[in-house]
This record gives sequence, C-alpha cells and structure tokens, in this order.
Amino acid sequence: MKNSEAILVTPKQFEIQECPVPEPKDHEILMKVEYVGMCGSDIHGFEFGPFIPPKDPNQKIGLGHEVAGEVVKVGSKVTRFKAGDKVLIEPGVPDDKCEYCRTGRYNICPDVDFMATQPNYKGALTQYMTHPEEWTYHIPEGMTTMEAALVEPAAVGMHAAILGGAQLGKSIVILGGGTIGLMVLQACKSLGATDITVVDIMQNRLDLALKLGASRVINGKEQDTVALLRSPEYFGDHGCELVFEAAGSVFTAQQAVQIVARGGKIMMVGTQSKPVPIDFLKINREVMIQTSFRYCNNFPQTIEAIASGKFNVKDMVTNIYDYKDVQQAFMDAIDPEKKASMVKGVIKVAD
Repeated sequence: MKNSEAILVTPKQFEIQECPVPEPKDHEILMKVEYVGMCGSDIHGFEFGPFIPPKDPNQKIGLGHEVAGEVVKVGSKVTRFKAGDKVLIEPGVPDDKCEYCRTGRYNICPDVDFMATQPNYKGALTQYMTHPEEWTYHIPEGMTTMEAALVEPAAVGMHAAILGGAQLGKSIVILGGGTIGLMVLQACKSLGATDITVVDIMQNRLDLALKLGASRVINGKEQDTVALLRSPEYFGDHGCELVFEAAGSVFTAQQAVQIVARGGKIMMVGTQSKPVPIDFLKINREVMIQTSFRYCNNFPQTIEAIASGKFNVKDMVTNIYDYKDVQQAFMDAIDPEKKASMVKGVIKVAD
C-alpha cells in the first residue's frame, strides 16, 4: 500500500506529499479513506492558515475532519472492528482525565486532540489514517460512505437542536442556510419540530431548505427579516421562541436579539470571529443566550437519523471532487462566484 496526504504548505496552497502508511496501535483501526467533507473551518484554514497557528514552523498542516472509509487493519486489542468494515469516525479525542470529561462534557475538554487543529494538525485528506476504536462507528446498511462522512456536521446540528430544546410546538427561526443551518433544520425536524423558518440571502440555499422541510423561508436580501418576523403574519409582538444563529455573522446575531420572544432562547451555533454588541435591554425578559460547541454523545443518534431517512445529507452535497483535485476544490470554495452555488463540497479520496 502507498499513502499520501494533502498538506497546506502555505495559505491557499495544498501539496500532495507521499507519506508512510501508519501502523495501528493496540486500540486503533487503520482506515482507507473514501470521502472527506469540506467544513467551513477547513475552508477558512485553507484561505488564511489555521485558527491557532502551530508553535513549530516546521509542523505539517493537514485539513479535513469529516471522514468515512473502510477498515483495512486493526490493532491487537481492537474487538469491535475487522478488515472490510465500513466506518466513520468522531474526529475529536479528549484526554478522558479532566473534569469536563469526567462529567460527560468531553466536547469542551481543553486538551482534546481534534483533527486538523492543534496540537497535531492531523488531517483526513489522506489515503490511509489511524484512529482510536473508541471513537469509531460502524456505517449501517443502506448508508453510503459519502453520507457517513457527513455525520460529523450533522451531529453539530443535532447537538445544537437538543441544547436549544427543539420540539413539537416550538416556533423556530434559523438565521443562516448554509451547511450548519440546514443541519440544524433537519435536526429540529427529527426532534418533532414543525414550525421552522430559515433565513438566508442566497436563493439556492433557501430552495434547498424548503426541500429539506422548512415551513417557510425568507430572503434577507429582498425582505426586512426583522419586520417580517415581527409582523402579524408571522410571530407579531410575541416574537419567536427559539432562534438559531448559524451564519457566524454580527448582523444575524443582532437580528436574533430583535426577533426572540420574551422567555425565549437564542442558540449561537455559528462561529463569531468578531465581538458582537448586544442591547441587553431588548432581551431582559428572561431570554437565554447559549453557545453550542461541536457535539457530545450525539453520533449514535445522528447516525440513526440519517440511516432511517429522517435526515437527508445526500441532497446537501452540491460539489464532489477527486482527491487529486483537492487544490481546485478549495479554490472553488473561496472563489466569490463559485462558492455562491456550493452548499456542501466533498472530496472523493477512493471508492
């Protein structure tokens, strides 16, 4: 077997380099990578470099953490997997020692080894990779490896929806119809919610939101979102009970404050890279603001939701690239014109 990895040598420049096929440790599996999803954090890292720059200037930078493939070898103490099994992985490996891990909140472990970031910057854009058995999952019958690679972003949506308390009877607005916003939409639906409005400025995303089950959509470029949502035709003076900010925008974060109901909840799912001024006088009627970070114990539920057809990740994929074209894939993702039509891109590493 031969192996290679796509290394970010400088911002906006990948280089596919030969590397050894790793040997699985006692509790690890060796996986032949088939599909890797292009996450927004990967695209940001490609364009600008890692969020947290490595201390060592010679550190190799890999990208990609949404991944699935086939087991080709297992460590001596692995019991749940064998060669030939189709699998997906949870890309963050916590230290299992800190108070957060001990209390079941491993997603906020400060020493988690998360793929494509510090301390190891190990990316999934490679032909073969190892991963701990504990953080590896079987792909159910009927689920493709491409769908399985998208369990990771789907779990982000599931975690946020559960934290937000999405359920039947709740009025819900999702600000941002990109990958994560659409994952939140489907997660809310899988939990029983039926009254879901999605807001975005790109019509192709809004059309897809309707296809995936949104009750209604609003094009924020063409309509005054706050005025419309506060109108008698929508939620009136009462406001919306549950608002998800999924765009990572200061503007939409401030919109959330203007449309949330008294006693309602704002879930901050998008990554805010700049400080957000908040007028707390507008929400001092027991409104809750909560951030959401990745996922925690959500993979089994998310896998079942996709396998059972409650969660449609396949139709979110708008662009599929071969591994050899990884440079072009990420250039398209940052191109002002091409990225407008891209909802979710994936890299096909192998069949």
